[in-house]
Formats: sequence, C-alpha cells, structure tokens
Amino acid sequence: MPSLRRRLIISVSVSLVLFFGVTLAALDTVFRSMTERSLDELLDTQIVALIAATETTPQGITVSRLADPRLSTPGSGLYAMIDDGHGGWRSPSNIGARVGFGAPLAPGERRTLRAHWPGVGQVAVRSRGIAWRDDDGRSQALTFNVATSLEPYAAQLLRVRTQMFGWFAALALLLLTTLAVLLRRTLRPVQQLESEIRGIESGAREALSDRWPRELDGVAANLNALLAAERERIARYRKTLGNLAHSLKTPLAVMRATLHGAQSVEALRALFEREIDRMSGIVEHQLRRAATIGGATVGQGATPLRPVVADLRAALLRAHAGKDFAIENAVPTGVSFVGDRDDLAEVLGNVMDNACKWCGSRVRVSARLATDAGTRTRMHVVIEDDGPGISDADRERVLERGARADEAAPGHGLGLSMVRDAVALYGGTLAVTRSKLLGGACIELALPGR
Repeated sequence: MPSLRRRLIISVSVSLVLFFGVTLAALDTVFRSMTERSLDELLDTQIVALIAATETTPQGITVSRLADPRLSTPGSGLYAMIDDGHGGWRSPSNIGARVGFGAPLAPGERRTLRAHWPGVGQVAVRSRGIAWRDDDGRSQALTFNVATSLEPYAAQLLRVRTQMFGWFAALALLLLTTLAVLLRRTLRPVQQLESEIRGIESGAREALSDRWPRELDGVAANLNALLAAERERIARYRKTLGNLAHSLKTPLAVMRATLHGAQSVEALRALFEREIDRMSGIVEHQLRRAATIGGATVGQGATPLRPVVADLRAALLRAHAGKDFAIENAVPTGVSFVGDRDDLAEVLGNVMDNACKWCGSRVRVSARLATDAGTRTRMHVVIEDDGPGISDADRERVLERGARADEAAPGHGLGLSMVRDAVALYGGTLAVTRSKLLGGACIELALPGR
C-alpha cells in the first residue's frame, strides 16, 4: 500500500480537481447566462433607438439618424432591418452580408434567435413586432430586427475561461504545496514511530519514546507494554529454568550418594520416595510460577475485581475457620483489573491470607480508580487489617524472598515476594504502610485497571 502521505495527497488532489471543476462549470454557466442577458438588453436598447429614429412615408421607411455608428459601417458586426412585409429598410452595415432575420412578427411579439450567417459567423438576432401609426393616421405592422455578431462575446468568454482556469490551477497548486508541507509536519510523529520500530527490530532500541501525540500515545504505550511483557516473560522463563535446575541438584546429589551407601532396600526406598516427593513439589512450584501470565499485554480483557475478592473471602473464611474474624469486601462494582484473572487471584490471595493470619478481628479490602494515573497504575487495591502491623524497619525486608517479620511464626516468607514480582510484571507498584482506619498493616497495590 502507498504511504499515508501519498494517499492523502492523492485523495485531496482528486477532491480539489472535482471541486474546482464543478466550481468552474458553475461560474462558466453563471457568466454565460449574464452575458446572454446583457446581450439581449443591448439588442433591446438598439431596437428602441431604431424605433425612435424611424419615420414612415407613402414612399417607404426612412431612418433619420443611426444611434450606433456601426450600423453605418459594412461588416461592422451590428446589423438592423425594418421589415414591413415588402422589403422594408436595411442598415448600411448589411451591404455584402448574406443575412436572414427571419419571418415578420405580429404586433406585440418578440423573438430571439441564434443563427449562422455565411461570411459573418454566429449571430444573435433580436426581433420585435410593432403596430405602427404614422402622422396621417395610417397603420401598418412593422418588425424591427437587430443582429450582432457573437465572435467578440465568444472571445471574451474564452478569455474569462482561460483566466479562471489559470487562477484555479495556481490556487490548487498552492493548496497542494501547502498541504504537502503541513502533512510532512503533521506526519512527522508517524515517521518517528516507524523509525523507532525499525530500531527495535534491529536491536538498536529497547522501547519506544514516552512523548507522543494523543492519537499515537495509546499505540506507543501498548507496544511498550507488549515489549516489556515479552522481555519479562523471557526473563522469567530463564529464571524458572535456572531455579528448577538449581533446586533439583540437591535431591539428585542425595540420591546419587545414597546409591553408593550401604543402606538397606527399605531405607533406600523411603529416602528415594522422600526425595522424589520433594522433587515433585519443586517442579510443581516452578511450573506454577512459569504459567503465570504476568504482564498486561495488548488486547487483554478486563476482570471485575469485586467477584474475585468475594471468592477469595469465602475460601479464606473456610481456611481460617478456627479464628473469629470478618472480611469486608468494600470494592466498588465498576472497578476491573486489566490482566489475567489467575494472576489477580494469586496476588490478592497471598496478601489477604497474610492479613487473615495477623488480624485481630477484621480485614478490609477496598479499591478505587485514579484517573490521573498511568494506564499501568490506575487501579489501587488496599488490603488492611487490625493486627499488630509491620514496623517501619521491616517494611522493605518483608518483601525480600524468604524474609519474615516474625521468624518464630510458621511460613516460608515467599508470599509478599511473589506478590511484588507479579505486580512488577504488570508495571505496577506495592506499598507497605500502617492502616489509618484499622491500625494494622496496610498493603496498597497499584495495577492496570478501568
């Protein structure tokens, strides 16, 4: 396909040609109509002047004086005739011209003709029938005819058409030149986007720029999100493979060492079963981590937040059935997470489970949308409890892998680190503070939402 600039220029050029063509045709029609009306008025004026100068006698028709000198000049282009039915009077300009003014008219009739006279060319003939009464009271029907050559008017019309065509052609050229300059400036961001995409394909760039016009901002943001998600996914696959290989080294080494020992078959079987179970657990854990979608990609659907929190609330109340506490679902119905539902359930499940473990009697989950935030941090989910909270010194440490605020409490210290990693894959943020409402720990997650 041709470039956008070429397509726009071609489209506008065709539109301009059609528009100017219609305009020229309309102006030409208007000018010809005005010329014809002016010509008819001029011929009527000549007829009135001819009537005023006409006298009739028993010997015939005489014209005392001619108002237009051209009527006295042969071949001047202006011709006149007074027809009384018997020949009548002809102006001196008719000498040498083969003219035909048409049949006589009855009194009160008018006629306009366009004819071709040999040796003269195209002419316009205006005729008017008059009931003439002379000084002696005699009455007769006279037809006054005036004809003029159309060649001067045709030449004038041609000049006007040529000038209009030249003006419109110059105007169209000026408009197209201006349009080309404006398109070059307007489409510069598109050319920049194309150049940066080529740079990404060649490896010279890792992402697109951040500042784009409003029409391209969403495209650039989605492409950057897609690129970031792909890089994160590849890095996560490599990390998962490395973790799996490293985790399996110890059980394999134990099994290899046991094979060379002097243990009994029963002891060997028990040890192998234990190490195989351990290896199975490691593989399942790494597979779960590898299966996490992790990252907002282009075209991803929206997951309503409130039903997910409701499902987790019911599951956690059953899991902690021995503890008397309540979980408040304060999430508005209109808030949705842009991403995978399983990722959302894993993130919220870990944070809510920690809140259930450490709360006194109440856990609260709320959410809001920040319209002034970026697309990847628009949804804010707050999980808070009324427990002892997390001290300022431990708020960064509890996010590390294997770290716990209370080492004496049961657990592996993986939950919040997994939450932090999943949130980071979506380009969001995680903040650990103290709840102003309940007094305990407060975990605030900023994620893609709408």
